[in-house]
Amino acid sequence: MVWYIIILTKMKTTIKQTNIMERLLKNKSPRKIKKGEEIQAKIVSVSKKGVFFDIGAKAYAVLGNKELKEISTYLPHLKAGETTTVKVISEESKDGFPVVSLRGFFEKGKWEILKNRKEKEEEIEVVCGEYGKGGVFVDFMGIRGVIPKIQLTEEYLNQPEKLLNKKIRVKILEVEQEKNRLVVSQKAAALKISQKELAKKFNQMKVGEVYQAKVLGVSDFGIFCEVNGVEGLVHISEISWEKVSNPSSYVKPGETIKVMVVEKNPTDFKLNLSIKRLSRDPWEKIEEKYPKNKEVVGEVVRKEKYGYFIRLEPGVEGLIHISKLTGKEDLKSGQKVKAMVERINQKNRRMSLVLPQKEKPVTYR
Repeated sequence: MVWYIIILTKMKTTIKQTNIMERLLKNKSPRKIKKGEEIQAKIVSVSKKGVFFDIGAKAYAVLGNKELKEISTYLPHLKAGETTTVKVISEESKDGFPVVSLRGFFEKGKWEILKNRKEKEEEIEVVCGEYGKGGVFVDFMGIRGVIPKIQLTEEYLNQPEKLLNKKIRVKILEVEQEKNRLVVSQKAAALKISQKELAKKFNQMKVGEVYQAKVLGVSDFGIFCEVNGVEGLVHISEISWEKVSNPSSYVKPGETIKVMVVEKNPTDFKLNLSIKRLSRDPWEKIEEKYPKNKEVVGEVVRKEKYGYFIRLEPGVEGLIHISKLTGKEDLKSGQKVKAMVERINQKNRRMSLVLPQKEKPVTYR
């Protein structure tokens, strides 16, 4: 520590003397500076031991000790001879040097570092926070980002809360300063996945084609899969032609399933997948199969405020509206009932049913 102070003192003394001599030779009056003032400064020298700026004052300015501790991260982005904006913290320290802050540059510099690391596919270190709906939240020098659940390795995929307060290496997937958006991948860093290689695999995928997919995980809104090294999601609405309330009842992590690619997202190299489109849409020729006034047999699947839903076949349900009931009916879930087809709206996938009866209720319309 003693040698560090001696070297830094000698550096400051030499630079101060040189600076004064330059001013005398140029016969130029030094500018007056005020605390809190933001000014353009030329970087004279930069290292882990100190950063010196020419701000036009009687002596070169130095970077404050607090920010000097953070300088290692920013060294590749600070070069002697370049000009940057600094803020005056002290007009003159005990060593006789003005003290300035690079906080403004640091804030902007963080995003520049992220963009640079993303372009070069280099890793960064983040601190993990809580696990939420969007994934595991992380912190990179004050910038908040997220690791989507699908971007975790198998070790943490089912227990993301284990990452809380851990420092981990990640690769950057998305970075947008304007939207304050940072998306990273722990899996890409751990498995050394190259974005260029991923892009190549992504471009080989074809919309409408059927592929084998490995189930990575299941959530309330769908099934996460991997198809030939490319990640995708089977949204809950694309699992079955029937109404799906619990995706985990259809598949388990580790299983291999067939899926169809329905859409490609080139922004983040993700696939939108479908299981239900591998089978025929039961509503395709619905009016031919269930013409008006046809008597059908179905199963009561649920009761709502506005009536009963009756399943005629997987993916096809009809509604007996409350206005078509006498009020004496008490249908139970799972019960088989006879009904008549009243009307069909194929576009909106809706079917109206009525119970067979000798006399129509007063409210029938």
